[in-house]
Amino acid sequence: MSKPTARYVLLGLVSVITVLLDQATKLQITQSMRLHESIPVVPDFFSITYIRNPGAAFGILASSSSGFRLAFFGVTSILALVLLSTIFVRLKPTHWIGQLSVAAVFGGAIGNLLDRVRFGEVIDFLDIYLGAYHWPAFNVADAAISAGVCFLVYHLAFEKHEAEPAPQQLKN
Repeated sequence: MSKPTARYVLLGLVSVITVLLDQATKLQITQSMRLHESIPVVPDFFSITYIRNPGAAFGILASSSSGFRLAFFGVTSILALVLLSTIFVRLKPTHWIGQLSVAAVFGGAIGNLLDRVRFGEVIDFLDIYLGAYHWPAFNVADAAISAGVCFLVYHLAFEKHEAEPAPQQLKN
């Protein structure tokens, strides 16, 4: 398999595994729990709590109409996927951290987009908290997006990148 083909297979595998894991966990939650049911895993720190989030992160746009949310999130998801594809194509084949990061974000974006298209909202269930202070619930897709973005920022900011050679000046 050639190196360019291997890159695209990598993107596909990481993205598909992310989507499958995300959708499988959401299916398990919806089939085994009632909406708003919570199962403590680590007391006073972590629970599995089934909720549905019609908005974006932290409930942003949750009170907007469902038609507006579907159009808004559909368009922004497609733009994000195009941007991620552009970043991936521009990464050098040796930049594995960047490639894996983009693939994780890509898979997470698709996982949440599937929820929005099917249900008009996203299924969340990972609930981290300390006492009464809760981090907003999230899911596997959100975790993949967050981790992917962090590693991509790290890669772009701190990884050593070879400078492109300067073009040779033509001599008259």
